[in-house]
Amino acid sequence: MPETSSADVRIIATGLYTPPNAISNDELVAAFNAYVDRYNTDHAREIETGAIEPMQKSSSEFIEKASGIKSRYALDKEGVLDIGRMAPHLPARADNELSVLAEIAVAAAREAMRKADLGPGDIDGVICAASNMQRAYPAMAVEIQDALGIDGYGFDMNVACASATFGIETGLGLIRAGARRILMVNPEICTAHLNFRNRDCHFIFGDVATAVILERADGAPSGEAWDILGTRLKTKFSNNIRNNFGFLNHCERETGVSADPQTDPGTDKLFMQEGRKVFKEVVPMVGELISSHLADVGVAAADIRRFWLHQANLSMNEFIARKVLGRDATREEAPVVLDEYANTSSAGSIIAFHKHREDLAVGDIGVICGFGAGYSAGSVVVRKTA
Repeated sequence: MPETSSADVRIIATGLYTPPNAISNDELVAAFNAYVDRYNTDHAREIETGAIEPMQKSSSEFIEKASGIKSRYALDKEGVLDIGRMAPHLPARADNELSVLAEIAVAAAREAMRKADLGPGDIDGVICAASNMQRAYPAMAVEIQDALGIDGYGFDMNVACASATFGIETGLGLIRAGARRILMVNPEICTAHLNFRNRDCHFIFGDVATAVILERADGAPSGEAWDILGTRLKTKFSNNIRNNFGFLNHCERETGVSADPQTDPGTDKLFMQEGRKVFKEVVPMVGELISSHLADVGVAAADIRRFWLHQANLSMNEFIARKVLGRDATREEAPVVLDEYANTSSAGSIIAFHKHREDLAVGDIGVICGFGAGYSAGSVVVRKTA
């Protein structure tokens, strides 16, 4: 195995919060198809005259073939499956209560802190890196920091599905600037920005939260440790994945703000993607990013023990691994969690790392890679040292 440069920052723990509610493909399809039946009945005259096209039903077979997804977790199952709502029901909390996004982040963070045997006084900063924040400010990271009792600083960052790898790179920089340890969390309530009435994407996302603790590698690790051998980031603007929901939406109305605060802001402001274009453009971008990154840190692709890739689409991951390795990767080399969790945006690669690393030996090298809207992609090469 080739020698690599000495690392000065390492990963020492991860945490995972999984919501208690699982939704199978069959359950999701049953709700969607019931909605389709109602829609087509209510619009029978327009459909008959050709004014509009009838909605097409979904199927579990279609979902699994298109994505590899079999199930997903959700903070609220009933709201998603209610054909009169088809969205999670997450009631507003008072300003003096812990917010929902912070709550799941804190749960993942506490698991990571327990594993590393760390208390609040051992961490200097908190990064909340996720695809959608519950609010613009105060920063979610500062609320999470406060709930954990950490006396330091916190800030939010959003690079869509690549947020975790960008967060690791940012934490690495903070440690090199003087911090002892950084907590990076990825709370993703993806069901809240998904249009469950859209056949092409109603199955894609699930909810989850992950956490990663980074520390300065200036002494012998007290427990598990993964040296960061290198990080690489890349962005390239594309409209093929978008979420236009934001604070300016109410300013777009021709007649001003609606008197009804519960008015549906419009499903066109939720998650949208041109799936075929994304696949065609992102796969070569990510494959090239990983390959060039490995070459620059002096590691051959054949020496990579594991690829912890973003969990969005099974075929996409298989193509990326094949492009890097020059052959098909085994499930051991590129583990899959999207069959159970679906796409969890920034958290996907961290779930894979969290669940599929215990069998690796000291000296083994792996790649954590996140990629998605932006386009954005991040690669983190790690080596197990303890």
